[in-house]
Amino acid sequence: MKFKAKEIADLLGGTVDGNPEATVTAFARIESGKPGTICFFANPKYEHYVYSCKGDIIIVNRTFEPKEAVTATLIRVDDAYAAVASLLDYVTAKKRSYRRYRGLRCRVRMSSKVGRKVYVGDFAYIGRKASVGDYTKIYEHVYIGDGAKVGSNCIIYPGVRIYPGMVIGDNVIIHANAVVGSDGFGFAPLEDGSWKKIEHTGNVVIEDDVEIGANVCIDKSQMGSTVISKGTKIDNLCQIAHNVEIGSCTVMASQSGIAGSTKVGKNCIIAGQVGIAGHLSIADKTTIGAQSGVLGNVKESGQVLMGSPAFPLKQYLRSYAAFKKAGK
Repeated sequence: MKFKAKEIADLLGGTVDGNPEATVTAFARIESGKPGTICFFANPKYEHYVYSCKGDIIIVNRTFEPKEAVTATLIRVDDAYAAVASLLDYVTAKKRSYRRYRGLRCRVRMSSKVGRKVYVGDFAYIGRKASVGDYTKIYEHVYIGDGAKVGSNCIIYPGVRIYPGMVIGDNVIIHANAVVGSDGFGFAPLEDGSWKKIEHTGNVVIEDDVEIGANVCIDKSQMGSTVISKGTKIDNLCQIAHNVEIGSCTVMASQSGIAGSTKVGKNCIIAGQVGIAGHLSIADKTTIGAQSGVLGNVKESGQVLMGSPAFPLKQYLRSYAAFKKAGK
């Protein structure tokens, strides 16, 4: 990568404040910027690094007004955080190569359909009547079961297991050792105290532009589909139970879990180590704070919840203040 400040500004729709010929070849965090790197500043608590940063270019918000002298060239944009994400996407796409490759030790069944310029690594397996779209990368030791469908421009990292009949959309990224389509935790109690397994005959549908973290488990439904809607992002080590439906553009941080048949709305934020009970409905644009436990329906959209059991943040903070005071 080698870019001048003027090129980057044109790409991001920004303006240059400083030397338009300043050239960079790598990215760096603002606290560790050095000559030849580009950094970005979006969080106010990092402002002091702007004045000491050795990087040649810093992407900042248009509204930023320096309080001290800045040696780096500034590129002013509407949203510095979004701009650097777009720039990283652009650079990654430029580096990405698309070529057909079949590892000598992979196994692709004759009845499967594999698109153009698909990469299939060693020890990967693509089952009978499975399909893989154009430009997808299936890395080493990936299992794609019979009848499964994987879309175009996907990246399936090593060790991923996609069970038979599962459906993956386009532009999906699934990180190492994730499991898509394992049986849900469904057992019927018997009179003798034992548990009879309930067969799960459904599947998982992951829509376009979804990213699944490492070691995530998404269970297939008993009947119908477990659905991860378009644009959703799931962090590492999360559990999605059978028949769950997650709305579009929802994000879910690490170690969180959603129990069976719960419906989560669009544009929700689920922080780390959140637990959501089964058979619930969570309204759109709900934010659930870290380590919270949701035990009931959330009917009003846009709420911020905290605690276990979770309730509105303002009430939680008042209750917490009273709790601390009572303990003194």
